[in-house]
Amino acid sequence: MTLTDAAPAPAPDAATMARIHAAAYRLDRPWTYAEFSALLTSPHVIALGDDRAFILARIIADEAEVLTIATHPDHRRTSLARALLDRFHTVVQAKGAVTAFLEVAADNTPAHRLYLSAGYAQVGLRRAYYDRSDGPAADALILRRDLT
Repeated sequence: MTLTDAAPAPAPDAATMARIHAAAYRLDRPWTYAEFSALLTSPHVIALGDDRAFILARIIADEAEVLTIATHPDHRRTSLARALLDRFHTVVQAKGAVTAFLEVAADNTPAHRLYLSAGYAQVGLRRAYYDRSDGPAADALILRRDLT
């Protein structure tokens, strides 16, 4: 099953997410198996994806928030992240969300372009939010998109 199929794909498990996240964010501090496991126990958290890419999000009231999205480096530039983002919008809208939020590092140009092309706009900034092992901390851009 592909990420763009109409039927829901089985959610990736914590081990798969930790493996993909570690490969995708190897220069930053990737999230651990324990962190993913803890998040997946929440009734407000949803996970979509497969063994190549995933999105982890939270829905509270009528707001959805992307907690993290990751594509294994071997599968980048294959539209997986865009398919996941589109699927995320459909799923959370069906669950009652009218607004989606996410944060992206200001120096992550490919991700920023993806989010802008998906209808997100910057609504805030967190200075020096993302620690970098190879330089100064990067700002976080807070992005928002209406789902109605």
